Parts: sequence; structure tokens; C-alpha cells
Amino acid sequence: MLPLKIAARFLRTSPVQSGLIIAGIAVGIAVQVFVGSLITSLQASLIERTIGSSPHVSLRALKDGDPVTFSSAVARVVRGDSRVTAVVPERDISALFSKGTDKVPLSITGGDLADLNTIYRLRQRTVEGEPSLRPGEIMVGVDFARKYGVKRGDPANLVLGGNDVRTLTVSGIFDLGSAAANERTAFTGPELPRQALGYRPDQYSLVAVQVADPFTSTAVATAWRARLSGIKVTDWQVDNKDLLAALNSQSASSYMIQVFVLVAVALGIASTLAISAVQKTRQIGILKALGMADGSTAAIFLWQASILGVAGTALGVGLGLALIAGFTFGTASSPSAFPIVAQPVFVGISAAVGMLVALLSSIIPTRKTARLDPIEVIQNG
Repeated sequence: MLPLKIAARFLRTSPVQSGLIIAGIAVGIAVQVFVGSLITSLQASLIERTIGSSPHVSLRALKDGDPVTFSSAVARVVRGDSRVTAVVPERDISALFSKGTDKVPLSITGGDLADLNTIYRLRQRTVEGEPSLRPGEIMVGVDFARKYGVKRGDPANLVLGGNDVRTLTVSGIFDLGSAAANERTAFTGPELPRQALGYRPDQYSLVAVQVADPFTSTAVATAWRARLSGIKVTDWQVDNKDLLAALNSQSASSYMIQVFVLVAVALGIASTLAISAVQKTRQIGILKALGMADGSTAAIFLWQASILGVAGTALGVGLGLALIAGFTFGTASSPSAFPIVAQPVFVGISAAVGMLVALLSSIIPTRKTARLDPIEVIQNG
């Protein structure tokens, strides 16, 4: 195609200018890929650390302190929702851990290990011993164990309500990633807290539920309220408004950065192509005088924009992925580090946006050449 050959020749005659615009596009796309992936991964890390091991939706009794009945009808509503990934009926009690002169309050969560593991991931987060909640066993947090010198196999003396003293065996020590939870939370099987609370087998302190997308929790809770009478349904977005506001602010800042980057890239390409149109005015005039149609002359700059866009976008995606790899490697030893995961869909969107911006930037020189009078150009030299 003649316009393509001419466009390639124009770019080759100004290698420095072409290289600079390709570098500009590459930097813009790299910033998009890196910043977008950084914000997305940071949000995922924050969500995992804050609500990854806690319920997204909770079912409780209308009156605080009363048990919620997890009947078959309630179970059908909850377990039958395709958005649900985990359902954990649990019983919570408070106890005093006694060792020597130390008497430390503990919040004990009781339930089946298989159910608890779906939310708290006790199997994966056990750092000593084994994840086991057989009768007479208890699991404690790593900070609690370190502070009070508790090890696997040690007895744990607990004082429950009514001066009910129980001695359990520490089966494992876990790390939930939160200092508060690791120091004040413990897990047992379902029977100990049921006996302490005097509940029936179908009665629980709460039913903890996690959904596939945490940001759908409000919609899920609203739908369940209409179907579950006599039960209080709450969701994490209502209980964690500050965290939600911070996540929304992060998303907004990411979008603003990407918009400004795109504007900068568009202005750079448009100005370069406009200058190229001025520089090649004589050549374009001669081509039009020889019979080249306006559409073909416009196609020259469209091809230029396409070549620049493809080259800059490909280089930018590679540079963005390299930045992600470098950041992950450089912060691997930091205790607050989190992995940045490049999202293929986001990378594809960034590449498509980069190409679209490049093509739209060819509008200015295209319109300029369309109005060009070849006779006037030749006469004026």
C-alpha cells in the first residue's frame, strides 16, 4: 500500500523524532500498567488483610446476646445463593486463660474445623503443631503463644462463665496476620461453647458468610433481609465505612493518574504528527498534484500513528511488566510487602487505549492535509 510505504519513509527520515514519540507512548502505557496493577493489587491485599479472614455478611439474632437459629429454611436461602463461597455457623464465648498469676481474656470461636477453615484458613495459617479441633483441643494465636510461653501440647486452663474451669490441650498455633487477632482469639470445636452457652444444636452466636466478590455484600444482605424474618443481616461495607472510603479514594486517584497520562500521550503524539504534517507539506502537495486523493494523503498520517502506537504500546507493556517484576523483587524482604499481579484484562485494555489514543491523535494532521491546496504549496515552495 502506497500510503503505508510513504508513512514508513517519513518516519525513517526523522528517526530521533520517531524514537521520542515511541518512548513517550511507551512511558505512558508503562505507567498505566504499573499504576493500575499497583492499585488493584494493593486493594486486593488490603481486603485480604482486613476482611479476608472475617465474614462479609453476618446473620445474628435481632436482640444482642440471643442465639440465631440456623434452620433448614435459613440454610436453603444462604447456601442456595450462587454468590456465596463460605458459610460458617459459629459460637463465640469469652473466657479467662489462667497461667500462674496471669489471667488473660480470650475470645473463643467454636465450630467445625472444616467450616472454620473456609474463612479463617486455619490449615494454611498454622505455624506450629497441627490444625485440629477435636474435643478437648484448642488453637491459639502466635502472639498469644509467644507472650505467655505456650507451645503445642501444653495445657490451657480456661475459666468460663459461672467459674466453669476447663483444661484443654493446645493442638496448634496460628497466624491470622493481625496482631489483635493473634493475641486475643482462640478456636475450639463446636461442643465446648455450645455447652457453655446452653444452646441447642441448631443455635449459634452468628452465621458468618463470605461471598465471591466482597463488594456485592450489601446487595446480598439486602436480598436476604427480605427473605429472612426475625434475623439481623449485616454486611462488612456498612461496618467498615472508613475502609470502603479509602478503597474508593484509591480507585479514584488511580483513574485520575491514568487520565492525565493518556492526555499527555495524546498531546505528544498529536503535536509530533502535526509538526510532521508541516514538515512534509511540500511532499504532500506534490503527491496531491500527482493525483493522490485526500483520503490517501490522510491515510499516510493514520499509518504513521498506527506504527507509532503499535511500537510504543508493545514497548510500554513490556516496560510496565518489567516495573512490576522489579517492584515485587525489590520489596520481597519487606514485612509490609504485597505482590503486584498484572491483570491480563487490564493490560489488554491499557494497550487498546494506547492504540486508540494514537489513532485519535492523527485527526489534526489528517484534517490539515485534507485542506491543503497543492497548487498553492508548489507555488510557495
